Amino acid sequence: MPAAGQPSTEQLKRTDSRKRGKPYQSPAGEPVNPNPSIGRIPVLDVHPAVECGRRPAKAVAGESFQITATVFREGHDAVAANVVLRDPGGRPGRFTPMRELAPGTDRWGAEVAPAAEGRWTYAVEAWSDPVTTWRRHAAIKIPARQDTELVLAEGAALYERAAAGVPKAKGREAVLAAVDALRDTSRPPGKRLAAALAPAAVAALAAHPLRELVTSSAPMPLLVERERALFGSWYELFPRSEGAVVTKGAPPVSGTFRTAAERLPAVAAMGFDVVYLPPVHPIGSTYRKGPNNSLKAGRWDVGVPWAIGSADGGHDAVHPDLGTLDDFDAFVAAARDLRMEVALDFALQCSPDHPWVDKHPEWFHHRVDGTIAYAENPPKKYQDIYPIAFDQDMPGLIEETVRLLRFWMGHGVRIFRVDNPHTKPVVFWEQVIAEINGTDPDVIFLAEAFTRPALMRTLAKIGFQQSYTYFTWRNTRHELTEYVTELAGESAPYMRPNFFVNTPDILHGYLQEGGRPAFEVRAVLAATLSPTWGVYAGYELCENTPAKAGSEEYLNSEKYQLRPRDWESAEREGRSIAPLITSLNRIRRRNPALRQLRSVHFHDTGNDALIAYSKRAGSNTVVVVANLDPHHTQEATVSLDMPELGLTWDESVPVRDELTGETYHWGRANYVRLEPGRAPAHILVLRPSPPIGGSPTP
Repeated sequence: MPAAGQPSTEQLKRTDSRKRGKPYQSPAGEPVNPNPSIGRIPVLDVHPAVECGRRPAKAVAGESFQITATVFREGHDAVAANVVLRDPGGRPGRFTPMRELAPGTDRWGAEVAPAAEGRWTYAVEAWSDPVTTWRRHAAIKIPARQDTELVLAEGAALYERAAAGVPKAKGREAVLAAVDALRDTSRPPGKRLAAALAPAAVAALAAHPLRELVTSSAPMPLLVERERALFGSWYELFPRSEGAVVTKGAPPVSGTFRTAAERLPAVAAMGFDVVYLPPVHPIGSTYRKGPNNSLKAGRWDVGVPWAIGSADGGHDAVHPDLGTLDDFDAFVAAARDLRMEVALDFALQCSPDHPWVDKHPEWFHHRVDGTIAYAENPPKKYQDIYPIAFDQDMPGLIEETVRLLRFWMGHGVRIFRVDNPHTKPVVFWEQVIAEINGTDPDVIFLAEAFTRPALMRTLAKIGFQQSYTYFTWRNTRHELTEYVTELAGESAPYMRPNFFVNTPDILHGYLQEGGRPAFEVRAVLAATLSPTWGVYAGYELCENTPAKAGSEEYLNSEKYQLRPRDWESAEREGRSIAPLITSLNRIRRRNPALRQLRSVHFHDTGNDALIAYSKRAGSNTVVVVANLDPHHTQEATVSLDMPELGLTWDESVPVRDELTGETYHWGRANYVRLEPGRAPAHILVLRPSPPIGGSPTP
């Protein structure tokens, strides 16, 4: 046995092996890892982390989101942590302090907001916090008169060392004054400690802490995109229906890009940011569908826009009935002048008459009898559409797809709604989007992927900026609460929802049965729950007649025929909910809380027919209470989670209903009565009472 204070033989072996740069062994002869996978201060489970950091988390410029990590150390000494954002140039910003989210959990978090677009990184730094450790000890020992002078001397030395890291203009003198006070033996110990805890000194050391044993997590990727990737109001219209003339017994006259442009001012007046067009390309004649998806088309039937391609061209041509490419350019310019963008449908499929069928037979699946397989989604059949087979020539298909996208980008399109991306290989979209966004990061891809959750989420992870969702089929309080909580939490770092209230394919039974009140409340929900929402033309007229009982298809669907609408008469006769839609888009623009997703919080109503939720962004707080029952008046006492609103439990504040202009005082418990046809919801903006002598927030 070695003498006291002398190293053992085993310790000497370890020391010698370290000097030689070789890993030492345990007493059992097993090698010990010389490169531990954990830092001196453990920093674990950093979130968001998309596929463990292999793919970037997503945000938009100015969007606030939370970064969390588990941080702790051995023993009882204090630890602290912060987030470091590095901009696309690799330059670190000022660190953002983290706080323990719940005492004793070791889970730390901080809100960050990247300022500009580009590829950022973020990391969590943790460190031993000797100043906080000393303050804790001093607060116990000084009142108990334990080691008083030693504790104060240790504090003085610690503060003196910390002062070196505080800029002179940022409070160094306050820290040095605390040093002098700690060493001033003429003063009572309690006052010396109080001087060290003076607000100026504490603030200076909080902003410029003394950090020891600093340990950083691995950097995580963060893709920051333009605001439209998160926030926008979409309006879908068929150009061929706008300005169309349909007379019984005569050939129909198609609307054009020029006549459709005449509808744009009304769309802009409702507050929409994006005008989405279904495919505008030539439509095939082989197996063309007739009205209501009939298998036999008449000589004047116009066909389905998604059956792309004819002798007039394919995906890089426009249908002759709509006009020319110059007319399309004029339509895009007219939308731009009204501060709207044009989104174009990108449907990677063909009619049997598409030029690709002859030029690239390898791009299609041939059956054993030599015919090309048409599209099916049993029980639905699409005899007029050939899907693409990707595995014979994926490089060629990627090249052609990128060419087509760049063609339309050259005509002013920066947003693409991708039709059925889940029926194509994920790796295909990953390469296509990477190629486009590598040179044009402002281009946005919306995935029309009504599919299984895993596939929908994966498409979001590999590059799609937005996704359709299951919102259409979430109608009860429980369904909405559960689904939106998922979207705002677990999925938010990579998947951005676009809440379309209806589409040409989807007329949900809730709208069929609920009439105008159902249309009103679904618009309120979509516009306030999701930063991006959309309507398909006709929604404002509450069109709700299905093709047949139990079907989600529209009767006389616009997919198969021209559907001109008398917009002016509908508004004049009060049959349109355009005024409500206009109000919703105005409210969204005025309230930053409604332009983001992650802060949504649901509150108790005690009545499942009513739903209540809030959103916060800075000083802006919005509370929404909606009646989910389109048939009956509902009432309840809404119980607000006041801390979630930034208020104390006993506060009462004025709130303004943005839909009616009325003002109320709300506190923890509030009686609500909502009658269908009169008030679909309250959209309340909290207006905290001003301080004494102050003035109300404008």
